[in-house]
Amino acid sequence: MNAMGDSRLQGGLAILNPEHTELLKALDETFTRWALDAGARELCAPPLYAVEDLKKFDVYVNFPHLSLVAGPLRVTPNLASDDGRFRPEHLASVHLGLPTATCFGAYLFFEGHQVSAETVVTLVNRCFRGEDHFDGLRRLLSFQMREIVALGSYAHTQYILACFAGRIENFCRALSLEFVKEAATDPFFERGGSRALLQEVQAVKHEFQVDGLAIASVNTHRNFFGERCRITTGSDGGLAFTSCVAFGLERWISVLVNRHGSAERALEEVHRAAAHLQPL
Repeated sequence: MNAMGDSRLQGGLAILNPEHTELLKALDETFTRWALDAGARELCAPPLYAVEDLKKFDVYVNFPHLSLVAGPLRVTPNLASDDGRFRPEHLASVHLGLPTATCFGAYLFFEGHQVSAETVVTLVNRCFRGEDHFDGLRRLLSFQMREIVALGSYAHTQYILACFAGRIENFCRALSLEFVKEAATDPFFERGGSRALLQEVQAVKHEFQVDGLAIASVNTHRNFFGERCRITTGSDGGLAFTSCVAFGLERWISVLVNRHGSAERALEEVHRAAAHLQPL
């Protein structure tokens, strides 16, 4: 059944049906409105970056098992293969990387620049993770992530996280989603380095989990990305601190449809819950 019926899921890739698409757009509009209410400006990022750019963030050191890369084809006779794959000799180069997180675009946008102490931006992008298994809309190879990114002073980055953590909790309650907030880790930092050791004693990532699935997270990076992209703040040229709030949009669809029985009913609940939240 798929004449405008179920979403198409194959190999970790999803083509959302009209109902799921409408729900995803409503969720993204809600999260974007929260960001704009907090003073964010919106960025539009590409779905892939130069490998040299992603290397700055230790992507290929810390996330090699998740990373996907791409490059142009070398045009040769008999290019097409019978098994649906291109072989290494068919590739002219592999110099493009597919991001595992949306926020990378924000740090690259501000690379080499000074930002104000209270900078906030928001962006949505396709993210790609070569997981060891896929599970419906809960775990995909390619998915959409909306992020709200704070740059500037450390106090500012923590204030943004606190504001949005509270908003996520209230939104989940309004949607009748039972959630747990759990500390988690992300290996953004060099293994064995001082930042990695700090992460062990001070949680830098908290996930909001529903039915065992992380649907949102709040993350503090201290000045890791400020250092890697030479982003400064203030007249003294000090490195900018950063933090981000992330929403996995397809994951929200999964838990909401499971909770409310249909995408149509979930959409009604999203509109109702969003309308009743107090402004930031």
